[in-house]
This record gives sequence, structure tokens and C-alpha cells, in this order.
Amino acid sequence: MTKILICGSSGKMGKAVFEAIERTENVEVICGVDAFSKGELSFTEYRSFEDVKDIPDVVVDFSNPVNLDSMYDFCVKNSVPAVICTTGFSAEQVEKINELSKFVPVFYSGNMSLGVNLLIELSKKATAVFGSAFDIEIVEKHHNQKIDAPSGTALMIADAISTVMEEEPQYVYDRHSYRAKRKSNEIGIHAVRGGTIVGEHSVIFAGNDEVLTLTHQAQSKSLFATGAVSAAKFVCGKEPKMYSMSDMLA
Repeated sequence: MTKILICGSSGKMGKAVFEAIERTENVEVICGVDAFSKGELSFTEYRSFEDVKDIPDVVVDFSNPVNLDSMYDFCVKNSVPAVICTTGFSAEQVEKINELSKFVPVFYSGNMSLGVNLLIELSKKATAVFGSAFDIEIVEKHHNQKIDAPSGTALMIADAISTVMEEEPQYVYDRHSYRAKRKSNEIGIHAVRGGTIVGEHSVIFAGNDEVLTLTHQAQSKSLFATGAVSAAKFVCGKEPKMYSMSDMLA
């Protein structure tokens, strides 16, 4: 039985992870960590990692970047693997996540959807085929409560595309103050926030007289939660290093 600690347990994604665990065999929630807990859940919630008395097999984090330092200390001290699904980390925090993987197994992904990861692979293939003859724009849409922009998934897509581009890429976020002709090495990244959109990502390849658009739409948060639970089962027992969706799907 895999025992999971949910970081961000009272949030929407934390509750979705709990529901996914309830649907999955041989996994259970041992406790949660959430500074905004109201004590309404069926398992013990702690206000911080410093208060945790139950040692899990793995931490699943769907919370906020401010929790990274305390989660880092907890995982290192107790040799607990981490599945990090939170987005909006700074470059320094991403480096700290990489550092954490030297001590414990870390599964880090800005998106836990199988469909999104297939979109990424298709986008890399299209970029390799089109070369610099097609301009690339990424448009992401999310609900009006999402704080970070652009989304972690949009950046994942851009970073993956960058690995197969002929030139060193330049990310351009919005163009209202960018008064210049578009360069062939640009990747435009645009964020839309509105309503209850769960998540939509489109990669536009615009060439002369033709356009190819690859789009993924998430219909429910449950698909991300299910992926996180699968990652939690996968990472337990692994050697300390960084893991991603491609490792789990190999």
C-alpha cells in the first residue's frame, strides 16, 4: 500500500487527488498539508510540514511555490520522494527542485496529462519538419482563478520545441509593446484567463499560405489528479534523480 501525503490538500486539485486515490487500488492518503485547512476532510491535515507526524511513502504537491522550502526539508530529512505538480516556480526554485532530486526521487511535471505530453511530442516533430519556414505561437487558456501566466504547460511546450529548433529561440510574451517585425526564432506565448476553463493549449505553426494548429483541451481536473497518483506509484522505490512523464510512459 502506497501512503501519500497531499500538499495543498484543501485546494481544488488537492481534493481531486484525494478522489483519484479513492478510485485507485493499493494507495491511500495518510495525511495532508495545507495552511488554509478548515478541518473538513476525512484525513488529518497539518498547517505546515514542520507539524507533520505521519511519514508517507511519497508527497504529491499541488499547492503553491511558497511551500517548496519546507517540502524540500521534509523530504530530505525523511527520505521521502516527491511528485511536484505545482507551477509558477522561479528559476531559483526550479534549481532547488533539481537539487532535491540528488537526495530523493523527484517526479516533476507542469502537466500530468497523457494527451498534453503527446501534444508536446507532436509539436517537436512538426518543428523539426517545418524548420524556420513556419512561425510558432503558443496560446494557453485557463480559468479566471489561475494566478501564474503563462502556464507551466505552455512553458513546457516551448522548452520542448526549443530543443529541435535550428536557431536559439526567443520567447515573446504578448506583443503590445514589442514594435518590431517577427523574427524566425521567436516563440510567441500568450495567456487567456476567463470563466471556468480547465485548460486548453494550442500550438500554431504558421507558414506561407497554410497553418497547422495542434490543440489539447482538458475537460476536467480529474485527469491531472489521476496522472499525479500514477506518478506517485511510479516514483516510489526509484533511485534519487529527476523523473518526468516520458520516464513513466517509456
